[in-house]
Amino acid sequence: MQPTLRWMLGHPARIIAFGFGSGLIRPAPGTWGTLFGWLTYALFSQWLEGAWLLVPAAAAFLIGIAVCGKAGRDLGVADHGGIVWDEVAAIWLVLALIPDTPWSQLAGFLVFRFFDILKPPPIRYFDSHWKNGFGVMFDDLLAALYTLLLLALYYRIAG
Repeated sequence: MQPTLRWMLGHPARIIAFGFGSGLIRPAPGTWGTLFGWLTYALFSQWLEGAWLLVPAAAAFLIGIAVCGKAGRDLGVADHGGIVWDEVAAIWLVLALIPDTPWSQLAGFLVFRFFDILKPPPIRYFDSHWKNGFGVMFDDLLAALYTLLLLALYYRIAG
């Protein structure tokens, strides 16, 4: 089944899981969802600082387990490419933990997309074996952690 705007609007969980429509954009819905996450992060980061920036990321992860699971069941495909809330939550985590500069944010975006697409071990294992809402969210959490590790190493070496 190819989800449509009408289908997405049929349930609030689908709206969230599809990143408020960003997951319907072709090609590369995951990239569009990540971009939506970056833009929405820019909005709420105006009102939050420090560790408080982690609150929306954690809430998005927990909400994502339910909404991505629901959307996947409705589609009959646990991790349909249009389900992008996992990218949104993951990029919020990345952006909350890296320097707040345009270049760092761009690097976070690009490195996250690299790991999310490539799915190095063990990300690919969890992506292929955990077919539920938690699994959808978890593999992107791992991609976010890989991103943060690589950027931390870069910042440590580059000074």
